[in-house]
Amino acid sequence: MPEKLLTLEEWARTVYGDHPPAVVTLRRWAREARIYPAPEKHGRTYFVPGNARYLDPSKPIPTPANTPARNIRSPLVERIRGKTA
Repeated sequence: MPEKLLTLEEWARTVYGDHPPAVVTLRRWAREARIYPAPEKHGRTYFVPGNARYLDPSKPIPTPANTPARNIRSPLVERIRGKTA
């Protein structure tokens, strides 16, 4: 069964408690993809899963310590470079 979606206001109350960000701020975060997983817009209302989190754009997304990002190879990158698998 799919997870229940919450409105931005409901989500903010569960995450931030009694002092959630303003609705205008929440909508800006949704438009700027600062909430992950991304909110879905249905009509005029944004909905997010209950496990959604705010992503601070000034902080890098952590990667596993033993796997440097430059060593990650995808099949698309290999095809572009001309290597065949």
